Amino acid sequence: MSAPSTSRPGSAPEAAAATIAGVAGRALGAAFATLALVRRPHPVHPHGVVLHGELRRAGSPLRTGIGWIDEAEPVPLPVLARASRSAGVPAPLPDVIGLAVRFDGPEGPADLELASTGDGWPWRFVLRAHRSPSRAHLHAILPYRSPSGPVLLAARTIAPADLPPYPDELADRLAAEPWRLELLVARPRGAWRRFGELELRRRPGPLDPLLRFDAGRRLLPGAREYGRAHRLRQPAYDRVQGE
Repeated sequence: MSAPSTSRPGSAPEAAAATIAGVAGRALGAAFATLALVRRPHPVHPHGVVLHGELRRAGSPLRTGIGWIDEAEPVPLPVLARASRSAGVPAPLPDVIGLAVRFDGPEGPADLELASTGDGWPWRFVLRAHRSPSRAHLHAILPYRSPSGPVLLAARTIAPADLPPYPDELADRLAAEPWRLELLVARPRGAWRRFGELELRRRPGPLDPLLRFDAGRRLLPGAREYGRAHRLRQPAYDRVQGE
């Protein structure tokens, strides 16, 4: 697993931004810890459906310097995933849709965590509620650090176009037909480019067994995390997950 970036700030603005990110991260960590006292086992994303499937990589026309994104791989990767409603707003009211995906990489398990946002700049960094998972643009809001600069990942539904908002109905639907999504990569302000496809199904078993995903500690193969992103994100994950 690649470590987050720990390079020293090169300027006063960078140092100030790192300090702000650290303060904000600690505040978020305290807030999530308080929420965890009253809503367990999932303080956020409380209602979900566990899924299984495959991830296929076709290679990216946008060369990022991360081989896992750039290069095609003919052998599909088995994945474990969880689709969820972030705030726990009762269906069918709109909620931020989450999708977490785990697979085994060369250095161990890797997690990809996506949430529904807007599409273009700057709305791809703003959470957006939806009723149906099919209509959500699912983005990794914090960029990954690559040899060529920051990159964002996303997923969009190919089919079906009318997945239900209720977790139990979603499970029944995905037991009957797969959820197919295209995997996309972009620069923070750039156009989305397809580099793979994800296919998810519901298997028999518990609807939502306890799973913990952490995209900051289980980074994608070859990717790194920006130091500011780590300071902002990780305290909340650690407080909620007890790490």
